[in-house]
Amino acid sequence: MDSKEYLDAFRRYLSLERNLSKNTSYSYCEDMKLFFDYCEKRRLDILKVDSDSFGEYLWAGKKKGLRASSLFRKTEAAKAFYKFLALENILKKNPLQGFKAPRPEKKLPKTLSQNETEKLLSLETDEKYSSLRTAAALELLYASGIRISELINIKTEDLNLPQGWIRVFGKGSKERLVPVNEKACAVLKRYIEERNLRFSSKSAESYVFLNKSGKKISRIQLWKDIKAFASAAGIDKNVHPHLLRHSFATHLLQRGADLMSISEMLGHSSLSTTQIYTHLDNSQLKEIHKKYHPKG
Repeated sequence: MDSKEYLDAFRRYLSLERNLSKNTSYSYCEDMKLFFDYCEKRRLDILKVDSDSFGEYLWAGKKKGLRASSLFRKTEAAKAFYKFLALENILKKNPLQGFKAPRPEKKLPKTLSQNETEKLLSLETDEKYSSLRTAAALELLYASGIRISELINIKTEDLNLPQGWIRVFGKGSKERLVPVNEKACAVLKRYIEERNLRFSSKSAESYVFLNKSGKKISRIQLWKDIKAFASAAGIDKNVHPHLLRHSFATHLLQRGADLMSISEMLGHSSLSTTQIYTHLDNSQLKEIHKKYHPKG
């Protein structure tokens, strides 16, 4: 097998056996392409890679200015690739099994304040299809905390607006039910009415969020629409879909929701992933210090 054949087989393994998302599979394969190029230039057999040679590869990337997060992902991709080769008995063992790259520092997620969120969601819009679609997407993102990849893949049969639930398929195609509040359901219902009028033909796809051609809206288009919407609302921040997810989790926590419930709604596989939202902003720390310190 040549490197392309290895990569094709690896891609199938990530998708079918590891059940990774398309984005993660794509990133891993792109990382391995770059590593194969590196090996080829140095006449290094990819089947004879060890922790020392891979460490040199990472060091070369670091000298080029790659961030710790990129180096960590490249390590995870390579470990997955060599694990695959070992499972297929192409190699006797995974040469990178015990290899560890420095974990990147976790940055605290940026969020909108509750006032900013209210300002964003209260913006009066016209009755154009695109405006109704963006308003509905924003309401749903903040009401449910779902990822943009989950949002654009919601189909009409996944909605239960009378009871306030939506079904989403998260990372690894894991299915979960997420509650949605009454306001978001109302805005979503208004959008769907316009959507159904606009795309009454059976040729339209069954996804909830459609572009002007009746096809599933792209992440990029929705991203642009949300930025424009936020600008019109006077929000002086880089508003993007994941910011609504961070805001959803942070605001729930600030108002007393337990971490386990938030984790379940976000679709996190580990509670430790959700714990990043336990951060407090400086104003909260000041209030707590003043309230509880003996000399406050």
